Amino acid sequence: MAYYWFKAFHLIGIVVWFAGLFYLVRLFVYHAEAQQEPEPARGILTKQYELMEKRLYGIITTPGMIVTVAMAIGLISTEPEILKSTWLHIKLAFVLLLIGYHHFCKRIMKQLAAGECQWTGQQFRALNEAPTILLVLIVLLAVFKNSLPLDLTTWLVAGLIITMVASIQLYAKKRRKDKEKLAQMDREPEFASSISE
Repeated sequence: MAYYWFKAFHLIGIVVWFAGLFYLVRLFVYHAEAQQEPEPARGILTKQYELMEKRLYGIITTPGMIVTVAMAIGLISTEPEILKSTWLHIKLAFVLLLIGYHHFCKRIMKQLAAGECQWTGQQFRALNEAPTILLVLIVLLAVFKNSLPLDLTTWLVAGLIITMVASIQLYAKKRRKDKEKLAQMDREPEFASSISE
């Protein structure tokens, strides 16, 4: 019975942790783009995003990580022989990468708060794909274990994921160009009126 309790809360922890990571980096996108706004909007938005990031990281994302790891330890304690499995070693390596990503986000939060972050909104959008890739790999290893299929279906799924990531990046690029074009159109009447004066 303990195994099922550990597994249930492990899954809950994973959902909470990933939800926090996905939203946190999305906030970084908005935070970075707020730096291009004129005052007083820049100051108001920056302060709001800092508060949201801090609360999300401390109240949702980090507790989600702690529950995930604690319940994973509980699961392993119910089946210690699983530690001999190759798939678990690979999965744990990906989880360590994810924990590193989690702490890297904390570092970026501090840089954003200090006004020292050089990342653009576009770069943060790309960064936001990292946990998606890790999530897919971790789930596939957990489900298939040592019999991870490497057939046509697997490659189709990988292709689908790559297509989704590329589509998101292209859409973000299009939105950015549309915004720049709109800003340029807004400036042109001002330029024309200053010439006529």
